[in-house]
Amino acid sequence: MKLNYRRTILVGFAFFLISAFWQAYDATIPVILTNKFGMSQTWSGVIMALDNVLAVFLLPFFGALSDKCLSKHGKRTPFITIGTTIAAIALVGLSLVDGMQLKNVSEVATIDDPAGLSVVYDTQADAKLTTPEGEEFVLRDLYTKEQFTAIRSDDTVQRDGKEFSPYTNYVAPARKAHAAQQTAKSPMALILFIALLLVVLLAMAVFRSPAVALMPDVTVKPLRSKANAVINLMGTAGGIIVLVLGMVFATSAVRNAMMSYTVYYAVIAGIMLGALAIFLLTVREPKWAKEMREDSIKYNIEEAEDDSGAQKRGLSKAEKRSLIFILLSIALWYIGYNAVTSKYSVYAPNILNKDYNTTMLLAQAAAIVAYLPAGLVASKLGRKKTILAGVVMLTSAFAVAAFARAGTPTLLMNAMFILAGIGWATINVNSFPMVVEMCSGSDIGKYTGYYYTASMTAQIITPVFSGFLMDHIADTVLFPYAAVFAGLAFVTMLCVRHGDSKSVAKKGLEALDIDD
Repeated sequence: MKLNYRRTILVGFAFFLISAFWQAYDATIPVILTNKFGMSQTWSGVIMALDNVLAVFLLPFFGALSDKCLSKHGKRTPFITIGTTIAAIALVGLSLVDGMQLKNVSEVATIDDPAGLSVVYDTQADAKLTTPEGEEFVLRDLYTKEQFTAIRSDDTVQRDGKEFSPYTNYVAPARKAHAAQQTAKSPMALILFIALLLVVLLAMAVFRSPAVALMPDVTVKPLRSKANAVINLMGTAGGIIVLVLGMVFATSAVRNAMMSYTVYYAVIAGIMLGALAIFLLTVREPKWAKEMREDSIKYNIEEAEDDSGAQKRGLSKAEKRSLIFILLSIALWYIGYNAVTSKYSVYAPNILNKDYNTTMLLAQAAAIVAYLPAGLVASKLGRKKTILAGVVMLTSAFAVAAFARAGTPTLLMNAMFILAGIGWATINVNSFPMVVEMCSGSDIGKYTGYYYTASMTAQIITPVFSGFLMDHIADTVLFPYAAVFAGLAFVTMLCVRHGDSKSVAKKGLEALDIDD
């Protein structure tokens, strides 16, 4: 009994396009909201949390709905087809609305344009503004109009022995405040943008659970662990391709803070539709699902009511305690990690004056390398110890990154993101199996729900909470915030006493451990 790698890769194109979408969405939407619409970090965080709010309610709904689908194309394929198509079209629509807003702020849209800076100065010279590091200032107290319009995005000065960027600290906040005023005068673009965002998020929710369910539908249980590694690699490949595209389009460059995303989003939509086309032309869901059921009977692994055919047993008091602590740990490390992934595209240019695409690309590459070794290490040391090691790596990376500023060697930030990528892969590969290890076969769906409830709830809370702290303290609070919550996850994991196994063959649908 061997895994059909070709078949698993083809099924993985659904995860490939999901990861490609979320990589582009998480990297660019916060930038659009803050730079072009002038939205605060808090409200930007609220918008970025919408997908997780919807996911908590819609993922179980569409997953159960697909279970009952009787289409000749299979249970999952229709949802994947419809959801992807709508999401790709709506993504292009978002870029057009972004273009509408760009026209609203056209006077100040060109970076390093003295005429645009003159407009910004005229409207914001006496306003009380705040730097990304939390320092309040009034433009007129710092610069004359002539001095302000002479500032360029690559200018740096020495302050307290460190490089200081007048552009990111003074020009960018003033430009953002001007954009907020223009949005208030002409709110239609923002209304349309939010409406289309909801369409995109609903479309992605339509097929995320069916896409997750497809792999175990066509893979016999003993091979789902190997298949999970392939699916994770496919998803990571999608994310890396979008990161490379971000570097090609220079989406994170300061000079492109007000760029048009029309071509970029069109390319992302094309990638999604291309992956869907490959999926539809090659995947034969009904046939492969039938073959999986036949193989399960052939190898005597067809599941009865609870894997063994015996009556289901409930969790003991000690097992319930372990379940609570593992779910709490999941929530805590997601709070820390998702804060960085959802805010780094804003943090990197504002605080570090660096390109965020390179560091995120390195983190993804490190995760790819770490997936299989993380599973092998867990088979030797156990899942709990392996996860604890991953949490230590994640916490350490965030703690060191907290001290980085403009002028910090790029090599150091790259190293920290590589370490974070390895740590996150180590955690992610082994955490979901610990949850389902404690359940009966017929309860896997319910325990999967527990896992996603913990992770999605964390991802709802953290963009808003971290954004609030960045607004009211300073942008520099991001990495200390992430390090604290990752460290707390280490403490709660120490209290987990069940769900571990040194066996390579895992119990339950560990293949569902897919992160977007």
